[in-house]
Amino acid sequence: QVQLVESGGGLVQAGGSLRLSCVASGPTFGIYDMGWFRHAPGKEREVVAHIALSGSTPYYADSVKGRFTISRDNAQNTVTLQMNSLKPEDTAVYYCAARLGRHGPPNYWGQGTQVTVSS
Repeated sequence: QVQLVESGGGLVQAGGSLRLSCVASGPTFGIYDMGWFRHAPGKEREVVAHIALSGSTPYYADSVKGRFTISRDNAQNTVTLQMNSLKPEDTAVYYCAARLGRHGPPNYWGQGTQVTVSS
């Protein structure tokens, strides 16, 4: 069973930056891609960004393009989300996720980390 552990959430003022990291452990050899989702109160969970471990072009939600950058370190089984120019609407619980196939929903989820952006 793959386990995902996130770190790096917290409280930041609007315009600030945060860096989230996710480390995968267990049988990680079958993972196709990893990414980040977020869930804000009163809203549906949404995908933020994801990246294939093979190195293909990352995907970003329109709401974060130009502000967030996702990167991976295959040797360390780590995916990082650098979040710049944060806005209050970025406030949410951020979840790391891993998918075994090229399509479909994630197979594994982290426990989530809170990101709060104050205005």
